[in-house]
Order: sequence, then structure tokens, then C-alpha cells
Amino acid sequence: MDFQTKIPTAAVLGPALIAFAVVALARQHRGTPGWSGAPLAVRAATALYATAAASITLFPLWIYGGAYRNQAEWYTQVQPIPLILADITMIPNIIMFLPLGFLLPLLRPRISLRRTVLVSAIASLSIESLQLLQYIAFANGRAVDINDVIANTLGGLLGYALLRAAQRTTSTRTALDRLTSPTHTAE
Repeated sequence: MDFQTKIPTAAVLGPALIAFAVVALARQHRGTPGWSGAPLAVRAATALYATAAASITLFPLWIYGGAYRNQAEWYTQVQPIPLILADITMIPNIIMFLPLGFLLPLLRPRISLRRTVLVSAIASLSIESLQLLQYIAFANGRAVDINDVIANTLGGLLGYALLRAAQRTTSTRTALDRLTSPTHTAE
């Protein structure tokens, strides 16, 4: 049987955002520290960022069967050797992970550069692994590239560096500290 089916982004990520909103409202209602005012805004921004990143990297999800199924073996979709095909197309991957490196220290103010880079690398590797699994299961044609992991991790590193550079000025540090204070509420 030949078929192709599209699972739209909103069908998966819309309910995920609604679930986040319900959890956020419940925690805010209970008075859970970090779930009101500015810290809640940082959490909401992180949820929106994660949704946007998933939308770009994993959706829409196409499922192919029969004659429509990609016939190439899964291992032909993997580029395991770093920087052989590195070019300007790595820039969007760097840009995509800048917010992660910026937001992580706002969510966890004591997070180190090393931990931020590790989380960025794990998140990127998770995306690439999901893309490979999508290809194996649904033959959707996404390629898996180690250069994406490198570029995404670099983006997380640069986002962290940008935040720390911004925190060097008193006025910016004060504004950013308000975002991370669990007791700060909107005025």
C-alpha cells in the first residue's frame, strides 16, 4: 500500500504548550517558588524556544509507505566525520542554539560553562538521534550530521558567553537578576 501522511507541527507541539501552561498555572496557583512573575516568564520563554527548535528540527513529520518510502539505507543518511562538509550552512545551527546557552543560566543561575556546553551537546545529539529514528521508522528523508552537533554546541557556548558578557554591566546584571529571582513577581 502506497501512502504518505503528514503529522502537522501544531498537532503535537500545540498540546505540549498547553500542558506546559496548565502545569505553570497550577504551580503558580500553589505558590511554588520560581513559578510566578519574572522567573515564570523565563520558563515560558524557554518552553517557546524548545517548541520552536522542535518545530524546525523534527516537524512536520512525514510518514511514507510503499512506493513513497525512501529506499536509501539509513546509514547513508549519517555524516559521522566532522567538518568534512562544514560550510556556511552551519550558521543557522549555531544561531538556533544561542538561546539555549543564554536561557540555561537564567533557569539555573549557578550552572557552569562546562555544564551548559554539555547540555547543549546532549540536546543536539538528541535531536540528531530523533531525526535518525524518524528516518528509520518513517523514511522521512532527514539527514543526520555530526556538524550539526558541533554547530549547535558552539551556539550554546556562544549564548552562554553572551549572557555572561551582558552580566558584566551593572544595569544589565540587575535586570537579569530580577528574571532569576524566585521571589520576584511582576510589578
